[in-house]
Amino acid sequence: MGDERNDDEFGEDEPQEASIADEPSADEPSEKARASKRSADRDEDWRPHPIVSPRAAWVLVALSAVLCPLGFAGFDIWPLAFVAWVPLIVALRGQTPKRALWLGWVAGFGMTMVGFSWLTSMLEEFSGFPQWACIGMAAVVCMQKGGRIALLGWLYARMAKRGWHPGLSFMGAFAVSELIYPLLFPWYYAASMHTVPVMMQSADIGGPILVSLVVLGSNVAIAELLERPLFGLKPDRRTIALAALPIVALLYGLVRISQVESAVAEAEPIKVGMVQGATPLTKRANALRVHIDKTKELAQENVDLVVWSEAAASRQFDEKSYEAAVKRRITRHLKVPTIVGTVVYQRIPNPDPKGRRARFFNTALIADEKGDIHGRYDKQYLLMFGEYLPFGDDYPVLYEWSPNSGAFSKGESFEPLPLGEHRLSTMICYEDIIPSFVSKLVSVGNPDLLINMTNDAWFGDTKEPWQHLALAKFRSVEHRLYMVRVTNTGVSAIIDPVGRTPVVVGVDMAEPKTATGEVRYLQLFSIYKKLGDVPWWLVTAVCALAAFIPRRRRLRAS
Repeated sequence: MGDERNDDEFGEDEPQEASIADEPSADEPSEKARASKRSADRDEDWRPHPIVSPRAAWVLVALSAVLCPLGFAGFDIWPLAFVAWVPLIVALRGQTPKRALWLGWVAGFGMTMVGFSWLTSMLEEFSGFPQWACIGMAAVVCMQKGGRIALLGWLYARMAKRGWHPGLSFMGAFAVSELIYPLLFPWYYAASMHTVPVMMQSADIGGPILVSLVVLGSNVAIAELLERPLFGLKPDRRTIALAALPIVALLYGLVRISQVESAVAEAEPIKVGMVQGATPLTKRANALRVHIDKTKELAQENVDLVVWSEAAASRQFDEKSYEAAVKRRITRHLKVPTIVGTVVYQRIPNPDPKGRRARFFNTALIADEKGDIHGRYDKQYLLMFGEYLPFGDDYPVLYEWSPNSGAFSKGESFEPLPLGEHRLSTMICYEDIIPSFVSKLVSVGNPDLLINMTNDAWFGDTKEPWQHLALAKFRSVEHRLYMVRVTNTGVSAIIDPVGRTPVVVGVDMAEPKTATGEVRYLQLFSIYKKLGDVPWWLVTAVCALAAFIPRRRRLRAS
């Protein structure tokens, strides 16, 4: 038979025959190839189950809930920002989407209760509700804020479960949560870098989300360096790239700061004065006189422009005659170009179905040295509980229950305020912490200078005014413009185009203050000015697909 074998012919015994059979043929993979395949198999399956017990996961969540706000603006222990998310990332590793959602929500609730602890005192001071109700309302706000981290956890778990790289999945989910989740007080983790301007500069490419991801990159890399050995894996190129993000951002920041400083040196200067009136919200009888007197003092210092805070003029002016009335009562006395914060109302001839007889606008007006009004801007983003009550139009009794809450209407125009041939795009209150809004304002107005008028007296001497300033700094970096930011009780500041604050007036609830400083009219290019958040909307679309479409596995030899 052709398949029979003659042992004598081969001259070898059975064990020798077995040895020959163990040698790889040309068509079989080598041991090195098989080892490589086993490593690839482990890498493909590096996602199936949690790496910590349920109890340990909750402990890690609590740890991140404390560390993250400590690394954020207000507490300003900024080095913690590069490690604060590591416990949460490890806790979420391998969790089901449902469990990741709950872990993320608890983490987010804890973060905001610690980081935004000023909410309770603000509500107690101005809502008119008892303390227990204010604590409950603050907790409800923080529950809603916690939903942002819940979205992060859920989306990350969905993508990782479908085979996408866990580190990149977490980064993508984080970007999505910062972009789309609605918040009463918007914030982004990039503000943890507000005292480190060199780390803020990538905001002119991708806004605050990119800076947040730079900070997050080190967190994800550290988490993966802790996790991968548990699966017998070495750090891969993606992990190393994520770890290098802060270094790349640092080098970019050094280059861009030098470039911007060169442009600033050649730009036209302007001397600006700021009036921080320190007038309480509920006792404003002397507010207008304080601002007029302080502006006259600044005029003696030969300033080119004076900026007041939000609604600094306590009087209300009829829309039909406000220009003449404001000049007669306020601006003709100032003798210097001034941006005045006041209130303009529009009469409703017959009460509307909701019983209103007038619409009120939180307004900024610019006057020249003769007192003539040349421009008007009405605030568009109104503060809930401060400037309006949710459902207050439908249920007016709510304003009786909360008598200190305003009832303002939204403005519509994005046009800048003119000062000679220059354009000043103006934001009122927390409009300066909404990147998409300021992007539209800059796109329409093409300004040379940014102005922000704020009244943070709502929050007293807490961390909020400093957090507000930290978040506002990014608008100057994104659009490479100076910002003059004046508040009623502080913090007032001049912000330069790289996010530094050469002039700062701290919180003072009792004593009116003035300050002067030099700014420059600028027109510089930035990628973020051109593209805004469009790249992040594309990332959102990709992540949405990745959450439901499994990753294609590479083909393996059978």
